[in-house]
Amino acid sequence: MAAIIAFFAGHWLLSVFCQTFFLHRYGAHRQFSLSKGWERFFHVLTYLAQGASYLNPRAYAILHRMHHAYSDTERDPHSPLQHPNVFKLMWQTKLEYDKFAYRRVEPEPRFDGGYPEIPWLDRLGQSWVMRLVWVGGYTAFYVAFAPSPIWYLLLPIHYVMGPVHGAIVNYAGHRFGYRNFDLPDASRNTLFFDFLTLGELFQNNHHRFAMSPNFAARRFEIDPTYPVIKLLAWLGIVRDLNPQRARMPALAGAPAVLPEHSMDDALVADEQTAAE
Repeated sequence: MAAIIAFFAGHWLLSVFCQTFFLHRYGAHRQFSLSKGWERFFHVLTYLAQGASYLNPRAYAILHRMHHAYSDTERDPHSPLQHPNVFKLMWQTKLEYDKFAYRRVEPEPRFDGGYPEIPWLDRLGQSWVMRLVWVGGYTAFYVAFAPSPIWYLLLPIHYVMGPVHGAIVNYAGHRFGYRNFDLPDASRNTLFFDFLTLGELFQNNHHRFAMSPNFAARRFEIDPTYPVIKLLAWLGIVRDLNPQRARMPALAGAPAVLPEHSMDDALVADEQTAAE
């Protein structure tokens, strides 16, 4: 039983870390820089972590940038306000993702470029043969170590780990929780469940400060991924870390850096506006 619990927890945490650190904060937003060598390292790590449910960085970045541009409107590729339940949301997200992962549709130019690519690895990640190899590996581990068949109920989560994380964030983060900032979308901070997503469920904070690498905004909020990013910056792996970035990047190139105000400053300003 201990082996199954450790395997599930390890797969969950490594997969969600790669999604928030590499695919989201780095690939989609460029909230910091990596050398080409470290970029390739984390790209390969993301493939190994997500396995059968590997998310192509290009498709992920394009969809996420569209989500920020059209948040909770009809053009949002994954808004829970546009779908009756989480399963419909997941299916629609898959359809939109496949358009860009398989290059069936070209995105708007402003959403394209600036994301990591390793063509051979991305093709491998999109290969259904390799997805089935990963599925077989997960299943074999459970056959070898599961103390009873009831544990096999966890296997489907391993098969679609990446999309499961995305569904939790996209659905709960725009349905449940509280708001620090009055924004035109429905983004919320789902604090109680945030430990499951390593900071991703601070959606309201993130939509207010899309370029900030720290998704927490108040003293009682903790973004578990941000201390890891700071450690990697101290080690020289992460570069150009600026906690006061506060705007979406110029999507086809380098991000815009706006150091003139911080998250705390904006929070105070928004609270003063609300009081007035």
